[in-house]
Amino acid sequence: MLRRPPSTRRAGVVAFLGPSLAAGAARRLGPVRVLPPARAGDLLAVLPSRPLAIALVDGLFDTTPSVWHREILAALEAGVAVFGAASLGALRAAELWPLGMVGVGRVFAWYRDGLLVDDGEVALLHADAEHGFGPLTLPLVQVRAAAAHARSSRALDARAARSLVRAAERLHYTERTWPAVLARSGLPARRRPALLALLEDAPDVKAADAGACVAAALAFAAARGAGAPAPPPPLVPPPSAHLRRLRLARAASSLPGGAEVPGAELLARLAGRPDAGRLAADGLRRLLLARWARSLGLRPDPGGTAAAGRAWLSRLGVGAGGREEALAALGLDEGAARTLAEDLDLEVRLLSLASRAVPDGPSWEEGLALGARLGGAWLEELGPAGRRVRRRRRRA
Repeated sequence: MLRRPPSTRRAGVVAFLGPSLAAGAARRLGPVRVLPPARAGDLLAVLPSRPLAIALVDGLFDTTPSVWHREILAALEAGVAVFGAASLGALRAAELWPLGMVGVGRVFAWYRDGLLVDDGEVALLHADAEHGFGPLTLPLVQVRAAAAHARSSRALDARAARSLVRAAERLHYTERTWPAVLARSGLPARRRPALLALLEDAPDVKAADAGACVAAALAFAAARGAGAPAPPPPLVPPPSAHLRRLRLARAASSLPGGAEVPGAELLARLAGRPDAGRLAADGLRRLLLARWARSLGLRPDPGGTAAAGRAWLSRLGVGAGGREEALAALGLDEGAARTLAEDLDLEVRLLSLASRAVPDGPSWEEGLALGARLGGAWLEELGPAGRRVRRRRRRA
């Protein structure tokens, strides 16, 4: 089934937003494709559409698998800058900034510097998509920011501000509201109405960070559009089998005009083809050869990788000008396409070393003979007599 993103034009920036910042507020900052709070696999899903930057702000957790660290690194490997702030984005940025993710804002800095360590500091209950993911409870980081604001306004002294934060810490994130916090704070009841108004009007730290994150991603995308280079890929191990399978299922084929077909749907179609077994066997042989080459210490050659990638697309009838569009339709981002081309190059190099790859290894001539016997070329080279053998075999 074809699915169309909110905009049929490929956006330079994709932002995952929910309770931290409304979609309309983000779009007022610039051209951005806004998606709901991210869950595991959502970053992988958008990579084939080739955004220049991703603003990861809000994400799901608890009953839903959260965005994996490794899929963020997969985005960086694909040349896509990833900015994080405010909520889940701040958590992931605090963990991954040494590898190239860009953290933005106060919440990120608090986590990066060790002032905050508990993931629950950014947790809150929010509405569903129909109601714009609006916040229904308070994140603890907002209580801290509002208490600091009240102190700077001289509405609270240091002791009262600490009491407010401690009261919020004792509440589960699904129950944390300003009336509930004030009721447990120990502050005099007569002061609570005025304090409630002040605290509710305090600057929203998550909204400010989220807006700054989207703005930073837009600025980066504009710079890339003006010719700035892509960020360098991180130095990380190859992706695990879990990530490879998630990528296959979630990475969408992005078609001209903006339509998308999820990878899982295409895999189901392929599995129903009469030649599915042959396709899988051919692919597995090639993957195993590439893995074997790596296990023997062979490393991809940049020139060979580029040539292998061009040759592969040429066999599909794709010219140099259609490369990006073809890769997007194939559900491949730049990182995944580079890995595929590297595997093709390693396969060729391993086959060229076949006689030395294993003890008493096969020669090129042995490979030629086996391929010709299995595929029928051997009988073809025998001329009319060979053709008669094939006809007799069919009659039998």
